Amino acid sequence: MADAHAAPHHDYHLVNPSPWPLVSSMATVVMMIGAVVWMKGLVTVAPDAEVTLAGALFGKGEMALFFAGLAGVLVAAFAWWADVIKESRQGDHTPVVSLGLRYGMVLFIASEVMFFAAFFWIFFEMSLFNAARENVPEIGTWADTAAAWSTWPPKGIETLDAWQLPLLNTVILLLSGTTVTWAHHALQQGDRNATKIGLAITVALGLIFTGVQAYEYQHIIHENLFFNDEAANSGLYGSIFFMATGFHGFHVLLGTIFLVVCLLRLLAGQFTPEKHFGFEAAAWYWHFVDVVWLFLFAFVYVVFG
Repeated sequence: MADAHAAPHHDYHLVNPSPWPLVSSMATVVMMIGAVVWMKGLVTVAPDAEVTLAGALFGKGEMALFFAGLAGVLVAAFAWWADVIKESRQGDHTPVVSLGLRYGMVLFIASEVMFFAAFFWIFFEMSLFNAARENVPEIGTWADTAAAWSTWPPKGIETLDAWQLPLLNTVILLLSGTTVTWAHHALQQGDRNATKIGLAITVALGLIFTGVQAYEYQHIIHENLFFNDEAANSGLYGSIFFMATGFHGFHVLLGTIFLVVCLLRLLAGQFTPEKHFGFEAAAWYWHFVDVVWLFLFAFVYVVFG
């Protein structure tokens, strides 16, 4: 009988049984149910009703379930990725496995492109067919399209000046794309000090971008720029604005965490000029975030600003 633990005679890596795919799936379900409970509630609770267990867990505005699911997702993600890093350090990531990881990252970024394409699709659909909502003649020519676009954003919406905070964030992200590329090339050349500096600057720029966007959102909400009773369809504009730019901001935050992990691994001496796909994948993701922002800046802030 062949030894079950004999060394494999192929370049593929068969992972050990792991609880993290199941745990992360279950935690995601809890988190999504918690999000619905937080916003809408699954159980109707009258203001003067006696508090019940169902009302305490599933009544509108209850946040505990959402954050419990979020904690589960974060723990599972940390443990799962730690296992992947451990596998790479044990030599399980052969050239064939590394190629598969690259294909996987490319496909993941492609799926993210489709994710944001949906937001741009609905934004342009709203801009084109907002005319129909305001009884403008049907679109048939480029002139009709220009006339339709002239009604978007809806009257009463006070848009942001593209050449202030949005331009600042554009410069920040473009500069961060430069620094992460510098860090990557420095690592390939074996210059670890330059890599550390470039990566640290990139992380700092990502945090600054998030801070500027948070300030921008606070200004929009405090000044009530997008939502008012006098602006017809103002809710449509505000919803897609916050959905598109907010999800991009979420991706910037994830990318920043990705780069922080890479910086910690770099400080621990885990990257070499020949073997650093974790950092390479983070750089790809960061460049994707940069490109998406350029389209958001051009169309959401400039063209329709």
